[in-house]
Amino acid sequence: MKTRKIQKAVFPVAGMGTRFLPATKSIPKEIMTLVDRPLIQYAIDEARAAGIKEFIFVTSRGKSALEDYFDHAPELESALRKSGKTELLEVLKDTNMDSGAIAYVRQNRPMGLGHAVWCARRLIGNEPFAVLLPDDVIAAEKPCLQQMVEAYQETGGNMVAAMEVPPEKAGSYGVLDIANDMGSIIEARGMVEKPAKGTAPSNLAVIGRYILSPQVLTNLNRMKQGAGGEIQLTDAIAEEIGPGKVYGYRFRGQRYDCGSKAGFLQATVAFGLARPDLRDEFAAYLAELNAMQKAAQ
Repeated sequence: MKTRKIQKAVFPVAGMGTRFLPATKSIPKEIMTLVDRPLIQYAIDEARAAGIKEFIFVTSRGKSALEDYFDHAPELESALRKSGKTELLEVLKDTNMDSGAIAYVRQNRPMGLGHAVWCARRLIGNEPFAVLLPDDVIAAEKPCLQQMVEAYQETGGNMVAAMEVPPEKAGSYGVLDIANDMGSIIEARGMVEKPAKGTAPSNLAVIGRYILSPQVLTNLNRMKQGAGGEIQLTDAIAEEIGPGKVYGYRFRGQRYDCGSKAGFLQATVAFGLARPDLRDEFAAYLAELNAMQKAAQ
């Protein structure tokens, strides 16, 4: 199947991050660091690995630090160069974006994920695009969006990342109604946003990675309010349901919900232990801490 190349990605980052107050009183949640890299950097690196060339950020007031993060820092770079700290200079290169590669649009009202994506419609134009939610950090040997792009080349249509969740937690997600389960790729016959307890059509939940056709933006133009009174992206995708039009993709990797404090802490431990320069010292500390807790019981 011949598909158009995915070159644009939308990053909805307009939320206020109230679950992380007071930290987010002065810094955007997306700049909070997981070990030594901001959440947004993980999403950007994943998008780059998937071949994304144009990065669209949907922001709001108070997000200027996010914009500054991706700009060059001449004074810092000069100081590192003079000090001979070439390794740190290389680290900084990943944070710099070429002129024109990144664009910012404002979401001036918090009306949901669907509305945030709709705000980027003029920059997306009439071509397929990706959406990445930085709160969902995915540790994988091959980045999640890259896996999806490769699968999309076979299927076309629309594709959402999916993972199995305990049935009692299905009500916190958009959930797929499965028409045809082909292993990694699932053809959907329906999608339900935050189903009521006991009504979920499956336990296959949609998480924050999407490859979407421009028709989804047309659906969002109608601005129908869904669950929670918000404009739901899931609803706009569900309108595309039909033979060969909407797929779920069971990605290979571990997803961490860094929109919650517990998930953020879990990700910090996992990514810390995965770092060769931190693993031994950090693992020894965790073992010591665990031993102390057992001794105190």
